[in-house]
Amino acid sequence: MEHKIPKEVLDILNKLESDGLETFLVGGCVRDLLLNKSPKDWDITTNAKPEEIQEYFEDSFYENDFGTVGVKTRAEEESLKVVEITPYRIEAKYSDKRHPDEVKFAEKLEDDLSRRDFTVNALAMNTKGEITDLFSGQKDLENKIIRTVGDPDERFGEDVLRIMRAIRFSAELGFEIEEKTKKSISKNTHLLKMISKERIRDEFNKIILSPNPKQGMEDLRMSGILPLIIPELEDGVGVSQNKNHKFTVWDHNVKSLQHAADKNFPLDIRLAALFHDVGKPRTKRGEGVDSTFYNHEVVGARMTAKILERLKYSKKFIEKVYKLVRWHLFFSDTDVITLSAVRRLTRNVGSENVWDLMNVRFCDRIGMGRPKEQPYRLRKYEAMIEEAMRAPLTVGALKVDGAKIMEITKIEPSPKVGFILHALLEEVLDKPELNTEDYLKRRVEELADLSEVELKKMGDAGNERKEKEEEKEVGKIRKKYGVR
Repeated sequence: MEHKIPKEVLDILNKLESDGLETFLVGGCVRDLLLNKSPKDWDITTNAKPEEIQEYFEDSFYENDFGTVGVKTRAEEESLKVVEITPYRIEAKYSDKRHPDEVKFAEKLEDDLSRRDFTVNALAMNTKGEITDLFSGQKDLENKIIRTVGDPDERFGEDVLRIMRAIRFSAELGFEIEEKTKKSISKNTHLLKMISKERIRDEFNKIILSPNPKQGMEDLRMSGILPLIIPELEDGVGVSQNKNHKFTVWDHNVKSLQHAADKNFPLDIRLAALFHDVGKPRTKRGEGVDSTFYNHEVVGARMTAKILERLKYSKKFIEKVYKLVRWHLFFSDTDVITLSAVRRLTRNVGSENVWDLMNVRFCDRIGMGRPKEQPYRLRKYEAMIEEAMRAPLTVGALKVDGAKIMEITKIEPSPKVGFILHALLEEVLDKPELNTEDYLKRRVEELADLSEVELKKMGDAGNERKEKEEEKEVGKIRKKYGVR
């Protein structure tokens, strides 16, 4: 075959076809195959009814109102574990602007394709690789166009979420939305008020996770959708910044988001990059090159949390994005900053989030139009983070402590206890495998018989050795980041 279809899917198609049934791959999987992409899902349509389909597949299930039968395969790949088969359908009126009031099974493939959302998704393919294309979907694929099947007002009136899906497909595929479809989106945007926040959030996530989220955000704004779901972001449109920025707040935010997408960062970093300066319009004082935005990171973090709560994100997810926005403006002058300040930042944002915070800062820089995401100063800061986070070489790493030494030796608190600890440390630095409680207890008993002078000499040697090892480790870290 010209288009590569997995064996599990072909087996299902052939099983139905061999008994004289009409069977086609349909929708997004056909679109992706024609674009030489790997489909995320495999959907099959047929002229058989659900009960008939189940007779062919023992390991299948049918528990929905839309006639879809799920066939379980033994595939390891996630997208192939369940292949969905749906009879040809005709859908009636959509009272809730989301789901059809009634689903009727059709006799012809043409009826099924005519109910679909966009031309590029209204394509069917048989096992020979032959395409059924009633609405010029292949031409729209070639011209990189998103266009509704039939009248856009009707399509969007049936299922309002298709408005956001149009923008999502445009961002995912890098396609333009056809003019008539675009006008209809703006005309019907108000209907999104009928859709649950969770469904809007899910489509918004897909736009943000697409390869072209900047384009998606611009489309959301120009269509009038953005003021309905995140008006706080639109407040940054046209808001100029100071001498450190050449872009408006809006442009800077979406450029930062796009860099996060270009680096293939996950959703939390992408949203932090988008929202990191959302507080600037509310904190701006003055105009021109010397305008200020004091505390915009604090205000912006609170705003971000409220936005994400409104869109029904999880509490844990909100907490992380809040921290990334709240601390994105950390002071990074490594000629002045100390390791203790770096440790404070790490504690504030969480050691598990500090590297993600650095990635947000890199997005911020590129969003400002800077040529490098990692200048020397930020590379040095990364080295300081790693240095601050690494476990220091101290007596605290030993499997015995001062209290245990006093218990074993019956020595009163004195410098001698410290000398013994540092003498033990020198041995362990040489041979880490000696750092066991049993060995160190025996060694403590031996060392306790030595004089303080001998122990001090051994302890000083341990201290000196520890400092050299520390220097060596820090040197490795700085070399890794190319800093001094």
